[in-house]
Amino acid sequence: MDVSLFFKSALLGLAIAAPLGPIGALCINRTLQRGFLAGAAGGLGTALADGVYATLAAIGFAAFSGLLAQIDMPLRLVGGAFMIWLGLKSLTPGPPQSAQKVSASDLLGTTAATFVLTITSPMTIISFGALFAGLGLASNSGFSSAWLVVGGVFSGSMLWWCILSGGIALASHRLPETFALWVSRISGGVLIAFGIWAIASAFR
Repeated sequence: MDVSLFFKSALLGLAIAAPLGPIGALCINRTLQRGFLAGAAGGLGTALADGVYATLAAIGFAAFSGLLAQIDMPLRLVGGAFMIWLGLKSLTPGPPQSAQKVSASDLLGTTAATFVLTITSPMTIISFGALFAGLGLASNSGFSSAWLVVGGVFSGSMLWWCILSGGIALASHRLPETFALWVSRISGGVLIAFGIWAIASAFR
C-alpha cells in the first residue's frame, strides 16, 4: 500500500476544486449571507459528488488492474497530458461566472443541490479516469490503493471548500477580483506539475 497516493490525490483534489466556477460563487454567496456552515455545506455537496465519481473510476482501475497494468505507460502519458491541458486552461481562466442558482435554504438542501449540480457533469468521471491514470493507479493494483485515492480526492476537495468558506466568513466581505485569477493560476500550476511528473514517471 502506497500511502503517498493519498497525499498526491488530496493535493490533486484540492487543485481541481480550487478554480472558482458557478458553484464556487454560490458557496461564497451562501457564506456571506448565512455564515461558514452554509458555504461549507455547498462545498460538501461538490466534494461528495467528486468522491462518487472518484469511487467509480477507482473501482474500475482496481477491477481491471491486471489488464491496465499492461498499458501503464500509455495510461500515464494520456493522464499526464490531460492534467497539463487542465492546468493550461486554469492558467488562462475566462471571465468570472455568476453564482449557480439553488432554491434550497437549509444546510442539507444546499448540500443536496450542489451534489446534483456537480454529479450531472458527464465529463467528471472521464476526468477522474484520466487523472487516476496519470497518478499511476494502474500499477498500484488492489482496492486498498483505490480507496486511498478516493479518500484523498474527497479530503482535498473538502479542505478547499472549508478554507474558502472559512476565509470569507472571517473576512466578512467579498474577496478581491484578482483572488479568483490567482487561485486559478496556482491550481493550474499544480496540475501542470502533476502532468509533467506523470509523463516523466512513465519513462522511468
